[in-house]
Amino acid sequence: MELAQRLGRLGTETAFEVSRTAEQWAAAGHRVYPFHLGDIDLPTPANIVHAMDEAIGAGKTGYCPGPGIPLLREALAEDIGAARGMQISPEQVTVHPGGKPVITKFIQAVMDPGDEVLHPNPGYPIYESQIEYFGGVARPYRYIPTGTGFAIDLDQVASMIGPKTKAIVYNDLQNPIGAESTAEERRAIAELAQRHNLWVLSDEAYFEMRYSGTSESIAALPGMAERTVILYTFSKKFAMTGWRLGCAVAPPDVSAAIAKLNTNNESCTTHFVQHAGVEALRGDQAGPRAILAELEARRDAAVDLLNSMPGVTVAKPNATFYLFPDVTEAMTLKGISDLPTFAAEALQATGVSFCTRLHFGRPQPGEDRSYVRLAYSGLPVDDIREGLGLLRSWLEG
Repeated sequence: MELAQRLGRLGTETAFEVSRTAEQWAAAGHRVYPFHLGDIDLPTPANIVHAMDEAIGAGKTGYCPGPGIPLLREALAEDIGAARGMQISPEQVTVHPGGKPVITKFIQAVMDPGDEVLHPNPGYPIYESQIEYFGGVARPYRYIPTGTGFAIDLDQVASMIGPKTKAIVYNDLQNPIGAESTAEERRAIAELAQRHNLWVLSDEAYFEMRYSGTSESIAALPGMAERTVILYTFSKKFAMTGWRLGCAVAPPDVSAAIAKLNTNNESCTTHFVQHAGVEALRGDQAGPRAILAELEARRDAAVDLLNSMPGVTVAKPNATFYLFPDVTEAMTLKGISDLPTFAAEALQATGVSFCTRLHFGRPQPGEDRSYVRLAYSGLPVDDIREGLGLLRSWLEG
């Protein structure tokens, strides 16, 4: 018996593949510094946990509405709208078990087989995976290194849009590269979307994970709310990665379609977890502030150490918890010509585990620099200094 042919088009989240290698190295008795996976080792704030316990005690353990409980949809509409300067109705909000399902449901709602969807590369690998799995044509657009990070190659994006282009995935505050759009870049993407009548998935998973400045949403620009789906997640701000809670904010017709997909896919998001989400949004915010302060300290420690290493350079991003250092010269110093070998030798020599540029999309023509991605969300400052100190010693040796 054969499995469905479409499974051959299904990708994966490649950071989990790196996890298996790191776990094998640790199982052999070695110390591992896990910079590869963007999980958060900090506890969920206690008031959120207490709200979940109370909801379970109150019997909120059965089915609930597929689009989400009204109390959470109202809280999300209020919170997301206030942060973005938008008027959002609860009917535009659908609740999901995490932010990731929003990617899948956006693709299912707006894309037909054969349609083209533009997506960032380097970028979160699930974009490409879902576009191709559902029969679309994934069209990756690139980033250009700048003195302060990376910028979207807007000329390339404009040149890629054709009669079959249906949508663009736009990930401001980007995973893996930590890039943040300027206001001009955001307006340029919005102008292209309106000129060519494109749907937009605005992945805003890291909208509130920033250490300076103010986040802006492309959906808030004139003419964009009616064509944009916002991806929101509780995972980052509230350290709720394993709770699996997120939402989509969409135009009414798209929201209705996504609600129907919810019913087909999972019936509903866990009832008592949704009540915890209400507390997360409307309760004491001391916990999220402490999480952000800790992550900022980790960022500063990691950036300082990376920039002290021979052959390594990295900009200090204002948001996310990812760093995307250029290691081209470092690889030359070690006599290593490819990223998989560099990552493997670094792990075995130092215990530092990280992803590489190759885990975030197929390299594009003309790429001549080598990058790795480090997530500092899962290690305390002392471990960051210890692990990256070992990496620096290896590179200096």
